[in-house]
Amino acid sequence: MPEIEANGQSLHVQDSGGDGPPIVFLHGFLMDGDMFDPQVAVLSPSCRCIRIDSRASGRTVWDGQPFSLYDTVSDVVAVLDALEIDAAVVVGMSMGGYTALRLALRHPERLRGVVLIGTRHSADPEAVHGQYIEAREVWKAHGAVDQLAQGLMTAIIGPQDQNAALWDTWMPKWKQYPGASYAAATNALLERDDLPDDAIRGITLPALVVHGVEDLGVPLASGEALAALLPGCETIVRVAGASHSVNLTHPEAVNPPLQAFLASLD
Repeated sequence: MPEIEANGQSLHVQDSGGDGPPIVFLHGFLMDGDMFDPQVAVLSPSCRCIRIDSRASGRTVWDGQPFSLYDTVSDVVAVLDALEIDAAVVVGMSMGGYTALRLALRHPERLRGVVLIGTRHSADPEAVHGQYIEAREVWKAHGAVDQLAQGLMTAIIGPQDQNAALWDTWMPKWKQYPGASYAAATNALLERDDLPDDAIRGITLPALVVHGVEDLGVPLASGEALAALLPGCETIVRVAGASHSVNLTHPEAVNPPLQAFLASLD
C-alpha cells in the first residue's frame, strides 16, 4: 500500500499489482478506498486494481488546504504517472464519479472507459446545499454526533437493520473523521461546477452507469439522465432495494455487469 507524493499531498494508494488491465477506483464522500473491497476481491486475480484515498479522506495525508474536484483529477493523473500507467478504466462512486467525469473531460487519453456509480453530472439543488452546509457546521463544531452520523449512514449505506455489519465497520471510521477534513470535502462538493449536457455528450468513452433504485443521496433519475447523455453508455444497471453505496451493499448485483463491461473493452 504505497504512499505517493504528488501535488503537495501524500496520497494513500492500494495497488493489487500484476499485469492485468488497470482499474482506478475513486470513492465517495466520507468513504475511502476500502469501500471497493467487494469489487477488488473478484477483479484482482485478472485486473490491476488501484484505489486512491482522496484528499481529506482515509489514510491520505492532506496538506490542509482547500481543494476542488479538479485538484483530485490532478492527483489521479499523478498516481497514473507514478505507476507508469498510460490509460486505465476509472470506477467512480458518487463524489468519485464527479471526479471521474471531470477526468474524462480533461484527460480522455488517460482512460479506457468509465464506470459511474450513484453519480450525477449536474450540481446539487439549493435545498441539498443547505443540508450540506448545516451538516458541515455541526461536524466542524461537534464531530460525528449520533443524530448526524446515523442520518448520513442511512443515506449513504442504508438502514442499520439491513446493513448492520457495514454500520459496524464504517461508523468507527466516521467517529474519527476530523471536522476540518469533513468541511474541506463538503466544500469541494458544494463548489463543484455544473457540467452542461453538451459536455457530457462529448465524453465518447465506453461507459457503464450503476444506480441504486432507493438512492437517497442522488436520485435514480439523475443516473438515468447521465446514462442517456453518454454516447458510450449502452447499459444502466438499476439495483432494486439499494441505496447510495450500491457497490458496497449489493455487490452480487453490481459485480457481474461490471465484469461484463470490463470484458467488453478487451
